[in-house]
Amino acid sequence: MMAALVAGPASGFASMAVPVYLSEVSPVELRGRITVVNNIFITGGQVISAVVSGIFSEVTMGWRYMLGLAGLPALLQLIGSAFMPESPRWLISRGRDAEAMKVLEKIRPKDADLINEIEVMKAALAEDTNQRGLREVLSSAPVRQALLVGSLLQLFQQISGINTVMYYSASIITMAGITDKSLAIWLSAATSSMNFFGTFLGLWLVERLGRRSLTLGSLLGTMLSLFVMALTFQMAYINSPKVTFPNSDSHECFADSCGVCTSKSSCGYCFMGDQNDILNSTCLATDETSYNEMSVTGWCSNSTLINDGQVTFAYDWCPYKYAWLCIMGLAIYLLCFSPGMGPMPWTINSEIYPGWARATCTSITTSINWTANLVVSLTFLTLTELLLKHGVFYMYMGLAGLGLIIFFFLLPETRGVALEDMENLFSKPLSSRFRR
Repeated sequence: MMAALVAGPASGFASMAVPVYLSEVSPVELRGRITVVNNIFITGGQVISAVVSGIFSEVTMGWRYMLGLAGLPALLQLIGSAFMPESPRWLISRGRDAEAMKVLEKIRPKDADLINEIEVMKAALAEDTNQRGLREVLSSAPVRQALLVGSLLQLFQQISGINTVMYYSASIITMAGITDKSLAIWLSAATSSMNFFGTFLGLWLVERLGRRSLTLGSLLGTMLSLFVMALTFQMAYINSPKVTFPNSDSHECFADSCGVCTSKSSCGYCFMGDQNDILNSTCLATDETSYNEMSVTGWCSNSTLINDGQVTFAYDWCPYKYAWLCIMGLAIYLLCFSPGMGPMPWTINSEIYPGWARATCTSITTSINWTANLVVSLTFLTLTELLLKHGVFYMYMGLAGLGLIIFFFLLPETRGVALEDMENLFSKPLSSRFRR
């Protein structure tokens, strides 16, 4: 608990500060790529953590190793952070021009016009000195519009289901019918790698297509892949095997099919035979003390029968021969999400605000991202019971579609726009912001 209280705020601070820092130290023509590189390291870390989880998934008390090993890269990051230079813009805002020049000399090509770059920064900061704080942010129409776009980007990144997929990928794979827990973790690692490799696609396209096209294309692909996942779960529910011996002793677990049975969090589908040739089946109350791997009564309460493979207790999944389509949809989802909706909310938010409003606006939008993340994560399992699995993914698909419509009309192209010119971009009429 104490570790979570420390790690939580630290993650929040880092997710706000790192994209802003990278944006401020980057030359305008490379700003998009450099901020996407941050996401490459994040998604790469997720793949490594998934592989580590797979390695220790069959080790007794392996979760302790999973958590403990995470401290090593954190220590390396702490050491590396000590050698980071301050942002030149921050140094200039504190009157430390000479230090800003030294930083730029280290991170710019030798033929760069550093004097002109510093003068541009100083001119922009001179205009910003009298405007600070949330009241000034809300009273400035261009900044207010930028904050709306930035907030919506962070909101739709989460409510289109990404962290449901990342946090519960192993559970989703199990829902699709993969019963071996270790195999589910390894498949989760494989799908996470799609997120990692897809981010490289974003790195290649961000300065070619631009932020707007990449975001819209990503949302379209996200919608289609969510449709595949939702349709697969729906077909698995409709075509789920029948219950040959309805449980008349339990009103709560009385069901005529596996789909109806497993849609109840307190029940599981118990069957004899294999998934392709079910001999007898019933719906039984789950024994929660066995981590939902056995029933309270009946055939599936006998651990010997379960271990010998004579019976199977399907909790939260049903035998379905096309379950692989859901895993394919999951992989395509990550491949479509990772180039655009993964990094673009962070990239765009790090560059669309004037210097005097950047810290305030970025902290607001980062809070929206983490709040939406929390809500989506807490509600996923409850929603799968209320709306059924396919209903939840249809809902995420609809939200992604709503985001696509909103950003088609609101999201401007910021590629090639200097940080000091962003306020002018949002001062233009809405229709002219897309002409890049």
